[in-house]
Amino acid sequence: MQGKQVTIFGGSGFIGRSLVQRFAREGAIIRVPVRNPDHALFLKTMGHVGQITLLKINPYNKQEIEACCADSEIVINLIGILYEKGSSTFKRIHIDLAETIAKSAAQKGVKRLLHMSALSAEPTSKSVYAITKSQGEQAVLKAYPQATIFRPSLVFGPHDHFFNRFSEISRFSPVLPLIGSGKIRLQPAYVEDVVEAMMTAAKQPESQGKIYELGGPKIYSFKELFEFMLKIIHLNRLLLPLPYLIAKIIGFFGEFLPTPPLTRDQVKLLEKDNILNKGSLTFRDLGIVPSALESILPRYLSRYKIKI
Repeated sequence: MQGKQVTIFGGSGFIGRSLVQRFAREGAIIRVPVRNPDHALFLKTMGHVGQITLLKINPYNKQEIEACCADSEIVINLIGILYEKGSSTFKRIHIDLAETIAKSAAQKGVKRLLHMSALSAEPTSKSVYAITKSQGEQAVLKAYPQATIFRPSLVFGPHDHFFNRFSEISRFSPVLPLIGSGKIRLQPAYVEDVVEAMMTAAKQPESQGKIYELGGPKIYSFKELFEFMLKIIHLNRLLLPLPYLIAKIIGFFGEFLPTPPLTRDQVKLLEKDNILNKGSLTFRDLGIVPSALESILPRYLSRYKIKI
């Protein structure tokens, strides 16, 4: 990657920061388009002076997207939202923006396009999030047929929004809710493994036009993940089963908050397992052995232990 120009949309997010750091270590010249560069200044410390450039853009301006793709050898789209707010709708972000980036990459002669989707992407899902993720994939492949698409399950790591969030909540709340009794199954993937998969695919011409489903080596129920998390931070908390109907009612009211803790669409996502499909391309097809949750989670959740 030495000296290659890489543009990473969504580079200031959870997965993005790890990807920026990895490309920087390999000597790439990196552009990170963001709405507010001041909120992403931490990225510049991940490389040498001038190696990482933050570009202030309006993500809905096609000309600005095209300018970000110009002269880039690799373009990566990591942008996604978990809930709708104002002008940021699932359709606008997951489909329209993804399509604009793909068309811009094709128009500017970009050699490789990597697109981040989700394991839940499915055209017949009850969730609008999942439906638009699926439609976004199709739009990307239509505009740039050689794009490589990644569908991760729940991604965990030091800056994740799942284990960190619930560990913090459990420090003050005696109860943690188990939506649908916590029976839904997930296959958590370590963020550095996801980054490794993207780095590897970017170097392999044979990965073009393919879709990779990324999940860890083990499947867990939602309840099992909470139990393991609580074991690490040495807390005993009541895991309270929450029927889907009640969760949707809570989600309805949550949607009125600036940052919804839960939405009705997210509840719909939790009605179906989030595990790899049989016959799909996975980490192993990229020569990667995924890391075990048990070997990673204690490293960064230990800070939530209650000290007496």
